[in-house]
Amino acid sequence: MDVDKLDPSMFPPGMDQDDMDDAIANYYYSCTQVTALCPVEATTLGYYPNRGINIFFAIGFAAATVTALVLGARKKTWSYTGFIAAGCALELAGYGARVPLTDNPWNKHAFETQIVAIILAPTLICISIYLTLKHVCLALNPALSRVRPHLYPFIFVPLDVSCLLVQAIGGALAASAATTNFKMVQHGNRCIIAGIVLQVVVLSFFGASAGDYILRVKKWINSPEADPEAVALWRDKKFRMFMYAVTGAYSGILIRCLYRIAEMAGGWGNHIMQDEPSFIVLEGFMVLIPCILLAVFAPGYLFPQMAARMSAPGRVGLSREKGGETEAEKQPHTEGLGGQQQTTSGDESALGEERTKEQPASTAAVVEPNSRESA
Repeated sequence: MDVDKLDPSMFPPGMDQDDMDDAIANYYYSCTQVTALCPVEATTLGYYPNRGINIFFAIGFAAATVTALVLGARKKTWSYTGFIAAGCALELAGYGARVPLTDNPWNKHAFETQIVAIILAPTLICISIYLTLKHVCLALNPALSRVRPHLYPFIFVPLDVSCLLVQAIGGALAASAATTNFKMVQHGNRCIIAGIVLQVVVLSFFGASAGDYILRVKKWINSPEADPEAVALWRDKKFRMFMYAVTGAYSGILIRCLYRIAEMAGGWGNHIMQDEPSFIVLEGFMVLIPCILLAVFAPGYLFPQMAARMSAPGRVGLSREKGGETEAEKQPHTEGLGGQQQTTSGDESALGEERTKEQPASTAAVVEPNSRESA
């Protein structure tokens, strides 16, 4: 809404600026159709959304949802798949709600649905990205991680959920005060911005943690102490394809969050929010592409070690070939890249063939109780 174009004489004398803002918000909130008194320019979006591109996004997110569920169910990667599917489903609801806005931008239910769904959905998708670092560390060399791999989900997932809650609170404040208190709407907007900024901080922290680990692995892989199985996994084309897909998804979500900060910083109905091309590219495609990457390049087919752990999380005695945890997860972390690291990385071959032959019974004793426990 452009307050400067309104005639001050339409307001009762003695009204302060806050009362005028509330009256204007209440007036426009009562609009239900585009008319001379309720022009499309006065809507939050300020334009008629493009029907074709929104149908395209809805179909794309629907396809990503189905793909994630089908491939994830086959390999039983429930948590990873569940968060991707939930995020894609929210995006589907959001862009599905934008389709009615192409006929009537004053459709309040459609607008509220799309704004909530599209803002919150990437937060769920991020959780799937956060889950991958733990399994990459366990499969390559847990000792190289500065944090115990099992702690990564307990660090990043709660932080991500806190971003979700802050944004949800902001949306609730804005929606509840839409007709009565314009200042409270602005507070809700600031709360949403704070949630997105926090999400960028968490994403940056995750990117720094993952990048640090990858650099340490690269150095270790090229050293004589490197585990042959880890080297084989590192050079495996499928595994690298999965890593590239996760990296691409991470980059897309980060770009989208940065765009959302700029979009929301100017308040509801600012010039960035009313620019549809930037929304299509920096919001729509920057989330659709990550969803497709995460759904299609599923760990069940490209990173079986991760899939094996997720389908049987209680079987800590599984060997690396089966994707299970190794004794290295229980060892304290070491700072160097020496021979001790080779032992703590779970490389049984480094202990020598003699030990392998002497202790078949003890190995079985480790696996068997855990197998019964998981059953």
